[in-house]
Parts: sequence; structure tokens; C-alpha cells
Amino acid sequence: MMVKKRKALLVGVNINNDTNFDESMDELKNLAIACDFGVIEQVMQNLKNFNKVFCVGTGKVEEIKLLIEETNCDVIIFDNELSPTQLRNLGGMLGSEIMDRTSLILEIFARRAKTKEAKIQVELARLQYMLPRLIGIKESLSQQSGGVGITTRGPGEKALELDRRKIEKKISALNKELEMISNERQTQRKKRQKAELPSVALVGYTNSGKSTLMNALIEQVNQSENKKVLSKNILFASLDTAVRNISLSDNRNFLLFDTVGFVSKLPHNLVKAFRSTLEELSSADLLLHVIDASSPAYERQIEVTEKTLQQIGAEGIPTIYVYNKSDLTTLKFPIIGHDKVYISALKRAGLDELIALINQKVFNQYIKCRMFIPYTKGSLISYLNDHAYVKSVSHQNKGTLLTLECRKSDYKRYKQFAYNNDD
Repeated sequence: MMVKKRKALLVGVNINNDTNFDESMDELKNLAIACDFGVIEQVMQNLKNFNKVFCVGTGKVEEIKLLIEETNCDVIIFDNELSPTQLRNLGGMLGSEIMDRTSLILEIFARRAKTKEAKIQVELARLQYMLPRLIGIKESLSQQSGGVGITTRGPGEKALELDRRKIEKKISALNKELEMISNERQTQRKKRQKAELPSVALVGYTNSGKSTLMNALIEQVNQSENKKVLSKNILFASLDTAVRNISLSDNRNFLLFDTVGFVSKLPHNLVKAFRSTLEELSSADLLLHVIDASSPAYERQIEVTEKTLQQIGAEGIPTIYVYNKSDLTTLKFPIIGHDKVYISALKRAGLDELIALINQKVFNQYIKCRMFIPYTKGSLISYLNDHAYVKSVSHQNKGTLLTLECRKSDYKRYKQFAYNNDD
């Protein structure tokens, strides 16, 4: 049985002729669609400042009220975050469900969260958003008894205080759970650092194609199909961090992380709640900043991503700019530069060029050398075959001569076997 979509009316306020306003409204529409709303109308107003009482002007509130009656819409969604006062006042004037951009994103995240960690993170952000807005959503307050002072509070105010305490207690409990998860992640990172596996993290605007790129790279190195991750052409298709070991043909391995996508006006509480997940970015050796090259707003999306990276302390990390979806542009691709590459993850085009760039950036600590390994050290030959790129093998009277590229740490560890023509 098909579920009828709830009808939404979108409201945007353009402050001082913001050049990004139209893009923001288009994005709000896509967010509403991602949340299964049917968008029936958009209302926009140019102002110098947000109206402190209603966000929009009083005349525009009346216009919205008429539209609600005409269209019989279910929810009004504002493009900016509403203050508790604005939320309460609009609810009272319009008599309809009111959402803002923040609550809409939180709703999408709540629907997409699959793992226990993601669900905790979203619930924490939702409660932190809700706490200062309790007055606006607690209808029973309108029927509270009169009186002033702590000892003469009415039943509505007492109910509000109880709700506040419950939420604060829940927030505290969720923070403790996330702290434990964060400690577990730190332990896992230390283990990976000991294994000396470089980490490469996919970052970028939501729906830029990060998960598609991860799947394409997994396919490119002939790894199992069950290693692939969820990839859909929707905003915030995946929230959970996926980690895959990418094994290249020359015995070089790196860990590839797929993380949650960014979006403009990403709620601060959501960024804070996802800190344990996003910490993976700040410890990465290389970032692959995936960009939707076909989007007319790609430059602004790059800015938003870079500002979010600064916010979580992940700026300054070596980065490759991966211009994805180049097949939807007029560009002849793949194009490769010093720190950028134009590809199509969906068409599996430009992946070899990207892998070559990753090799340059991540494996610059590898040393070209020759080693002479005595036959009594057969286990070392096995180790180097598994952990280095062995270019040639020559069997001598007393041992095996290997020409190879290995990690600097392995070279230092087995320097005694280094071979040159004078030996």
C-alpha cells in the first residue's frame, strides 16, 4: 500500500540579496524530498534582517496562513534555523507543524542511521536541539495556573521542568556512551598505526559520490563484492563510517574511510555529536575531497566542506581534489594534475589516474633498494613478498637478491641486508 506523502510549504528569507539564496532554497527542496515530503509551494521574502518575532514579516505570515488554507499543506519548513521564540510564535499564528532546516536535517539523519553509534549521535543532536525549544512544543503550558515564584508554579511549568530534567539526563547518558565509543576508536587507530597502514579518507558534500567512488575503487582492485557500501543518488544516503583495506597490485595497502557528507548550515550539534566518527578525518594521512563537477554550485560546496573540515580540526592534511561526475559535464576526462583529478566513479573512468595520485601522495615514504637475503632467512623473503613491491628476484649461491620498493621503516629494520655493487 502506497503511503501518501505529506505536503510541505517551503519558506526562505533572503537577507541583503545573498547571492547563494537560490542555491540554498534548491537544496532545502532536495532535503525535503529526501525526507519524503511533497513540496507544493515556496514562499520567499527579501529582508535586511530576520524578523525576531516570526522570522518573516507579519504580512508574509498572513500570506502563508492563506496558502495553508488553500493548499491544505501539512508542514511549513523554513530554510534557516528558528529561535525558540520564533518557533512558538509561528506555531501559534499558523496552527500548523513548523520545521526549520536544522530539524529537517535531523529528521533525515534519524531515518538514515543504521548502526548503534549513528543512532546515538543523531539522538544526542536531536535532544540538544529540542532542549531550548521545549516551551514552543509543550502545548500544556497554555493551560498552566497563575502565580509567580518557584513555590507557586503551575502544572504546565512543572511538567516543562520534568521534561527538561529527563532530556538533560538522557543527554548526559548519551555523551557517556559516545565517550566510550570514541575511546574504542582511538584504540583501533593506535592498532592501525602500529600496522603502519596509511589511511585515506573520503570527504565532500553530500551526494557528491563518495560511496560510489569507494565501491569503484574496491572493484578496481578486484576485491569481493560484499566489501561494497550503500550507494544511492539521495542526500545523506550513508551516515556510518565504512573502512575498507585497499590492496594494490604492488603489495601496497591503504585503509579507505567513507564518512558522512557535509551540507551548508550543517547543525552545530550534529557536527559535535558525530565527533567520534569525524575524528577519523583529522588523523588521516590523505583526504580525497570528492566534488560534484556537474553541480553549478560546486565552488560553494568546496567552501562548505573546507570550512567544516576546519571546524573539526582536519585542515592542513594533504588533499587530492577528485572532481567526480565529469561524465555529466562537457569536459574531456580523465584529467590529472598535481593535486586534482577529473573522473567518473559511476562510469569507472579515471580510477587508474586517481590511484597513481594516491600512490604519489601516500607512499612517498617508500625506498627503492636491493637486499641480499641468505637462504637461512626464508621467512624474511616471505615477509617482503607480502609487504613490499618486489620488482625482480635473482637466486645466488648463498641467498636471494631482491630488487624492491619497501617502507622506510622496513628498510631501517632490515638495513643489514641492504646490497650494493661494492658488497
